[in-house]
Amino acid sequence: MPDHPATTTKQTNQRTRVALYVTCLVDSLRPEIGFACVKLIEGLGFEVDVPKGQTCCGQPGYNAGHWPQARQVAKVQLRALEGFEYIVVPSGSCAGMIVNHYPKLFADDPVWLPRAEAVAARTRELCQFLVEHKWSPAVSRLSARNVSPRKTWAYHTSCSCRRETRSEEMGAQLLTDAGCIVGHMKNQEVCCGFGGTFAAKFNALSTRMGQNKLEAASQCGADAVTAADLGCLLQLESLDSGAFEFRHIAEVLADQVGSQHPANEDERCS
Repeated sequence: MPDHPATTTKQTNQRTRVALYVTCLVDSLRPEIGFACVKLIEGLGFEVDVPKGQTCCGQPGYNAGHWPQARQVAKVQLRALEGFEYIVVPSGSCAGMIVNHYPKLFADDPVWLPRAEAVAARTRELCQFLVEHKWSPAVSRLSARNVSPRKTWAYHTSCSCRRETRSEEMGAQLLTDAGCIVGHMKNQEVCCGFGGTFAAKFNALSTRMGQNKLEAASQCGADAVTAADLGCLLQLESLDSGAFEFRHIAEVLADQVGSQHPANEDERCS
C-alpha cells in the first residue's frame, strides 16, 4: 500500500498507536481499501501506522500443510506488529490466521508462543475494532453530499468472519448504523466458493457456489455487494455480468465520513 501521511505522524502520548495490517490482496489489488481503513480509524482518534515489514500472513502455506514455511512468515509478521496497542485487519481471513493459528504454529516454542499470543490478543478484524470503539456516523460525521439514488447492499458474511473472528453481525450493525439499506440474502452462512486455494483446486464447484451467492444477492433486490473480505468480493466480481457494484465494507463506511455536517436521510449510503 502506498505511504499515507499517517505513517509519518509523530507519536504523542494522547493518541494510541494502531497498526494497520493491510493484507496482500488489498496492498496488491485494492489499496483504496487501506486508505478507507485509515480514514475510519483516524476518525476515532487513533494514530495509524502501516508497518513496512508486513508481508503475507502465511495462511496459504499453513492451509497447504507447509507449517515450517508458515512459521517463518509468521515470525516476520510478529516482529513487525509487536509494540502496537492494536492491530487492525480488514479481513476476517488474515485476522483469523493471526488470532487463532499463530499460537498453534508456535505451541511447542517457548520463545515465540508468548509473542504470538500477545499479538493475537491485540488483533482485531476491522468491524470488531469499529464496534469495540463505538464507531458511528455520529462520531465521524456523515458527509454532506448531493442527493442520489440509494443502493440496496447485499452484505456477504465471509466464512472467516463467521468462524474465525465471529464478527459477521458487527458488519451488518455498522452498515445499518451508517444508514445503509441492507438486503437479507438467503443462505447467508454459505460460502461464496473462494476459500483461497479451494477456488484453484475445485474451480467448477467454486464457480457454482459463487453463482449461487450472486443469485441470492439478486433475489434480495440488491444493487451492490459488500463484505469484510476482499477475497470473497474478488471471487464474486469475477463471476458477475455487470449487475452489481462491489465494495469492501471499509469503503462503504468511509464514504460516509467527511464534512462537519451530517447528511440528510436521503443522502446516506447512496
